[in-house]
Amino acid sequence: MTKLKMWNEKASFKEAEQEWDQGAIKASQEYPIQGLKQLPSMVGITPDTAKWLKWKSLYWMMKHDRDRKILRSFLRHPLKYGWNYLKSLLKDKPYKRENDFFLYGIQSLEDFAQLLKQERTLLVVGFSYCHKPFECPSGRFSADCQHDPSHPVCRQCFIGKVMNALPDQNTIGVAIPTIHSIGGKIFELIEKYPDKQLIFMITACEMTLQMFGDWGNMVGIQGIGVRLDGRICNTMKAFKLSEEGIKPGLTVVLEDTKAQMMRWVAQRREAELDP
Repeated sequence: MTKLKMWNEKASFKEAEQEWDQGAIKASQEYPIQGLKQLPSMVGITPDTAKWLKWKSLYWMMKHDRDRKILRSFLRHPLKYGWNYLKSLLKDKPYKRENDFFLYGIQSLEDFAQLLKQERTLLVVGFSYCHKPFECPSGRFSADCQHDPSHPVCRQCFIGKVMNALPDQNTIGVAIPTIHSIGGKIFELIEKYPDKQLIFMITACEMTLQMFGDWGNMVGIQGIGVRLDGRICNTMKAFKLSEEGIKPGLTVVLEDTKAQMMRWVAQRREAELDP
């Protein structure tokens, strides 16, 4: 899908964003969709679920690696990945946290902003399928995302907005139906672009960000996990159902968090236009 021309043609990122938002308001009046208002937050990870969460993550990844893609990728560099994974496991938490942002392999939000400006970085921007609109034309439990700016649903969707705003170079946007799909994608990109430093900005529920942080540390990528609010997964049962595409509730990115994500997208675009 070609990026919306206005993001490339407008005098400033702010001007392009204002035009997008005006179009979103118009689309919402003509074709209102469900779930765009902030939803009540659910209670965080339950105490029973929080017990042995790192080992539950390892069990899940091994048991559900049906095509052995994760295992095969691990075996390409078993000593390196094994040592990194062990070091991460020994930490109390595999991340630092600032509000809705989980930091992996970096010390601050400013560190991430600096990575966005580096020419040798490849940025992966990922969105958990559970905050796709129910009316998503690409299907909700799907890795597809048409982010068509002329479609009234895409125009109202924050995912569609970010996908259209991303720069064309050195940045990849993906929708994430399962944890194995994004894990496989990360390994694929590491092998495909050995001269690039992979960085990421990925939305997920707090439980997922805690469970799988060790895996990101294992492959040595740096980036930000963005906490989702709303109807999140907070038990292993809910997580299992979600991984099977059973997610009747909708998750959301809070407004202040959206604004910060858009600032990072703007910084990335500026870096690409003025390397």
